[in-house]
Amino acid sequence: MAGNLVARAVHDLTAGAWFGGSLMGAIGLNGAASAAKDPAERTLLSSLGWKRWAPVQAGAFAAHLLSGLAITWENKGRTAAQEGVAGLNVYKTAVTLTGAAVTLYAGILGSKVEKLAGEGAEGATEPRPGASEELKAAQKQLKVLQWAIPVFAGWVIVLGSKHGEMQRPKNVIQGLLHRSS
Repeated sequence: MAGNLVARAVHDLTAGAWFGGSLMGAIGLNGAASAAKDPAERTLLSSLGWKRWAPVQAGAFAAHLLSGLAITWENKGRTAAQEGVAGLNVYKTAVTLTGAAVTLYAGILGSKVEKLAGEGAEGATEPRPGASEELKAAQKQLKVLQWAIPVFAGWVIVLGSKHGEMQRPKNVIQGLLHRSS
């Protein structure tokens, strides 16, 4: 029971770190970087901030996945017996892995923007007129991804809440009865 509580806490906290970190980065970090007077500093400051966050985010993802495996293992009997749990597990896993892939891709694009920071920009995700096509393309994609990432993270949190609701005794009994009928 105590192990399950720890795994759930870690699972929820790491999803919260993903959500909060990505939202703060899009609003706070990218917004603040766009206020730099030197256009070359705008992309560089944003890139440096995201680079500092990346190891924390990677650790949070690893802990999220490991705690998710622990929770799944502990609930394998209920997952097999209670209607809807296995399907929700698959759905949540797909959303989590897709969101992780989007986050990783944003990191790759961010590295590209950092390498091209000398070209300058209007903001972290807004190219300057005359910027290279490579920089413009990366920033255009990042402009969308900076908002897609917290959507995925928030979606994972909502699905985690759904899992919690499915574990209420009343819902477990209903799921077991419905599955057996």
